[in-house]
Amino acid sequence: MCNSAVQFILKRDHHDRFCFAALQGSWARERLGKWGISAEELQTMYLIVNPDTATERVLSRGRAVLFILDRLGGIRKLAGILRLLPARFVDWGYDEIARRRYRFFGRHESCLLPRPEFRKKFLDPA
Repeated sequence: MCNSAVQFILKRDHHDRFCFAALQGSWARERLGKWGISAEELQTMYLIVNPDTATERVLSRGRAVLFILDRLGGIRKLAGILRLLPARFVDWGYDEIARRRYRFFGRHESCLLPRPEFRKKFLDPA
C-alpha cells in the first residue's frame, strides 16, 4: 500500500507540498523519535506537518490520509467530511483498507525507484 500511496501522491502533488522518507531511514527515525514514536511500526503511515517549526505535529493512519487528500485538492477535498468522525472510526477504516491492501493494490516485491524529476521529494536518498 505504501508504494501505491506514494505513486498516487506524486502524480497529484502539483504544488510540491509532500516529501517522503522511509520509516527505516535516518530522517524518519530521528523525527519520529522526537515524538516518542518508534519507526519500527512499519504498518502505519505517518505525516509530519510543518517540520522544523513551532507548529510541527505528527498525524498517523486515517488522519494522515485525510490531511493529504485535503491538500491534494479537487474532488479529494470531499473526504474532509470524514474529519467530523472520531479518530477511532477513521483509523478503523484505514486499518480495514490496509488489511485488504493486496487485494486492492496488488503485491509488489520492492518499491519502484522514483523518476528523476521526483527524486528531490525523497528525504533519505538511496
